[in-house]
Amino acid sequence: MCVIERTPVIETRRLALRAPEPRDAARLSELASDYDVAKMTLRMPHPYQVADGLAFVEAVQAQDPRRAATFVIDHEDGGPIGVIGLFEDADPAPEVGYWIGRPFWGRGLATEALEGALVWARKAWKRRALTAGHFTDNPASGRVLEKAGFLYTGEVRRGFSKARGDWTRTRRMVWLA
Repeated sequence: MCVIERTPVIETRRLALRAPEPRDAARLSELASDYDVAKMTLRMPHPYQVADGLAFVEAVQAQDPRRAATFVIDHEDGGPIGVIGLFEDADPAPEVGYWIGRPFWGRGLATEALEGALVWARKAWKRRALTAGHFTDNPASGRVLEKAGFLYTGEVRRGFSKARGDWTRTRRMVWLA
């Protein structure tokens, strides 16, 4: 059996992916309270309050590291700028999801964080395949996934976005190590 470190730190050129801590809740809440960030996720409520950030940190601390790993994306100059997580659900391969605060969009940081997480998933978590999805009205996220090596499967799913309070369509992708 593979032993998984509970709180690994993954370092990339500009980022450290690390376990969320209670001190991160206010900063993550500030970034996640932007509707344009929250509406591109399934699970994030809007408005996003500090209490939501604290509940998120508690939920991550309770995760089984064999089935899920969630990281704060910590920028060398900007501090916490978003979140990336990998988790097992009903799909045959674990899923990856992420978000980055608006002030950090367009700088390649989501791709850098995703590529770091993929290296960790392959080497430490021993995963050979991951799935992901992006809302059909968020092609920028699709480009992030493509740059990291994900391929479209042709499947489109409906999912309920808490922030939107409505159903949305998600284009599904797969990554193979």
